[in-house]
Amino acid sequence: MILKLIWRNLWRNSRRTLITMASIAFAVLFAVLMKSFQNGVFNNLIKNVVGYYSGYIQIHQKGYWDEQVLDNSFELQNALILQLQQNTQIKKIAPRLETFVLVSKGNSTKGCLLVGTDAVKENNLTQLKKKIIKGSYFENNEENVLLAEGLAKRLGANTNDTIVLFGQGFHGAMAAGKYKIKGIVHLASPSMNDTFVYLPLTATQYFLSAENRLTSISFGIDAPENTNAIVQNLKTQIGNKYEIMPWQEMMPEIANHIKADGFSFYIFSGILYIIIGFGLFGTVLMMTAERKYEFGMLIAIGMKKSELELILFGETILITLFGVLLGFVLSLPLVIYLKEKPIRFGGEIAKVYEQFGFEALFPTAVDKNIFINQSLIVLAMAVIIGLYPLWHVNSLNPVEAMKK
Repeated sequence: MILKLIWRNLWRNSRRTLITMASIAFAVLFAVLMKSFQNGVFNNLIKNVVGYYSGYIQIHQKGYWDEQVLDNSFELQNALILQLQQNTQIKKIAPRLETFVLVSKGNSTKGCLLVGTDAVKENNLTQLKKKIIKGSYFENNEENVLLAEGLAKRLGANTNDTIVLFGQGFHGAMAAGKYKIKGIVHLASPSMNDTFVYLPLTATQYFLSAENRLTSISFGIDAPENTNAIVQNLKTQIGNKYEIMPWQEMMPEIANHIKADGFSFYIFSGILYIIIGFGLFGTVLMMTAERKYEFGMLIAIGMKKSELELILFGETILITLFGVLLGFVLSLPLVIYLKEKPIRFGGEIAKVYEQFGFEALFPTAVDKNIFINQSLIVLAMAVIIGLYPLWHVNSLNPVEAMKK
């Protein structure tokens, strides 16, 4: 009986009910899209820079991160590898020897980051083989290089061309060598795509006179949200001989950008929900004020105030639920579509993003928590607003209400 009354009361003024539902649906749609875009862009950024290169965690010699030179490299110990392999939270490991060198082809000379790495382990961690756009992937026993696409264009280099690398090796030794370009890779991060040269680890160690030495070991993990906990476990397991760093410490500018943008989202969505809250409250206020005589009559003929309060509260919740469901129906296919076919900017906008090392790609993230959180926020608002008609009915005098 009460449910039937709630349903009939909603459609006594169908226009107002539909407008209120539409406003709630719009708020949910807009908030879900905003949060999905935010998470999608950040996930893409982290995947491109962290998941596709640095790894979520790295181990270095103490002091290396503050002064990234070969003299702060460390000798690879079998005991360390065994300890890492025994840690079930670590799924992928890529040992690296990195340094800045000059790369030359013909009359062109550019600065680059030389990444000496194990071909198999690097591919397991970063899927480097899939990024080959020309040529083929290298092998561990070769002395061939993979050149980043942007750097190849700047040098005017192509596959099977020969480049010269020269720089400073371990303990100040001179380092120079000629290498054939076996493949060209496209890296999603523009800054990486303009500077990276990959060489097999053994060949790099020989080139730099740094046999059996590494500058870092990068890790891949299945649960990025547990990065800090895994770092603490590693520190307990390995001790203080090495510095163990999560990606947030290695790239604080990205972590801070995510935090700042997350804060701005909460401010904007807060303003949005305040506006919608006032709209919903206005609807409840009108529903209550225009039916004052009706409430007085119902109480006078014997309806309990608690039953009337339940009806009014139910009307508020039901309008909100319909609005939230409509918002979900509108937002879900849109979020899925934009995840599969993300927005990509070109021209001047893309150049601005590339100056900061970001790819101008805007995918969405399909995350059930986004939908759940937005619905809970709207329902919480409805519960709070629904308290007003309860207070109004509870303080209502039937005789005075019918007189007015």
